[in-house]
Amino acid sequence: MSSASRIWTSIDFDQDGKQSDYMRVPYSSDKSAYGWIPVPMICIRNGNGPTALLTAGNHGDEYEGQIALLNLARQITPEDVRGRIIILPALNYPAVVTGRRVSPLDDGNLNRLFPGEANGGPTAMIAHYVENVLFPLCDIVIDLHSGGKSLDHYPVALARPGLDAAGAAKNRALLEAFGAPYSVVTSGEGGGAGTTLYAAAEQRGIPALTTELGSGGTLSARGLSIAEDGIRRVLKAYGITPKIQAVASPGTRFMRSLSRGGSIYAPKTGLFEPHVECGEPILNGQKAGLLHAFDTPLAEPTSLVFGTDGIVLCRRFPTLTERGDCLFLLMVDED
Repeated sequence: MSSASRIWTSIDFDQDGKQSDYMRVPYSSDKSAYGWIPVPMICIRNGNGPTALLTAGNHGDEYEGQIALLNLARQITPEDVRGRIIILPALNYPAVVTGRRVSPLDDGNLNRLFPGEANGGPTAMIAHYVENVLFPLCDIVIDLHSGGKSLDHYPVALARPGLDAAGAAKNRALLEAFGAPYSVVTSGEGGGAGTTLYAAAEQRGIPALTTELGSGGTLSARGLSIAEDGIRRVLKAYGITPKIQAVASPGTRFMRSLSRGGSIYAPKTGLFEPHVECGEPILNGQKAGLLHAFDTPLAEPTSLVFGTDGIVLCRRFPTLTERGDCLFLLMVDED
C-alpha cells in the first residue's frame, strides 16, 4: 500500500508571493462520492530563508490561535518576508466548522494521531500530510492551542524536552522568543505524549512549541494578544520577517508540568465545585474543591485535596463531571 499522501493542493511552495488554497483531503460520503474536505492553507514566500509552519484549529473548539493566524495571513505581505511562512488556521477543518474538539467525520482527535496514515480516515490523512509533506519544508513549528470547552487554562507556551542537548536548547530558544507568561517543558506522560503535532516535529529535529491560551470554548482577549505578539516575535527573531515590528518580550518564566503526579482526577461522577483559580500558588494539603453527588442529595460532598505544592496550570471548566475527568493540573518552577 502506498505511503504517499493522497492530499493535494494548488499551492507551489517554491513560488514567491502570497498563495491561498486548500489541503484537499479526499472524502467519499453519501452526499459526495468523489468529494474533498477544504483545509485552508496560505503560503507566503519571498526568496531564500527559513520556513515557519504555523497551525491552529488542531482542535476545533480552540479559538485564539485560529483568529491570530487569520489576522496574520491577511496582514503579512511577501515584501515583509525573507523565506517562507505556511499558515493553516483551521487544521482539523471538520472539527472547526462544528466547534468540536474532534472531527465529526471519524471522531479523529488530530493531536493524538501523529504520524498519521496516508490511507486512513480524514483526520489521519491530515496528520500524515503535515508529517510527510510540510515538516520536511520547515525550520520551526508553532501549533496554537487553548483549553477548549473542557478546560480553564492559564496562558502558557509548551515545548518538549528535546531529543538531545542541542534539541533542548533550540526548543528553549523558541520559547524565549515567543515570550508567553509561563513556558512549560512537558514530560512524556499524558497530553498525547508522542502522538501530538509538536512531539512529531521534535522527532524530526524541528524546534517546535504549542500553547494553551484560553478556556471554555470562547475567546480570551489576553490569549489572542499573547498569540499575536508571540508569533511576530518568533518570526522576527528567526529572520523571517525582519521589517515587521514586534512588541518586546516581557520575559517568560520557565516551568515544569507535574503531569500525573500533580493532577487531581474525579473519583466519581458529580458536580465539581473548584476552590482555586488558574495561576494560583498551591500548598500540599490545601483544599482544591468539592465534588457533589447530585443523585444522593443528603450525602456529604467529596473533598478534593492537593498532594503537592505547585501553581495551577489548568482546571476543569464544566461543572458536570464524570469519574476519571482531570480536575486540576499543577506546574512548578523548572529548577
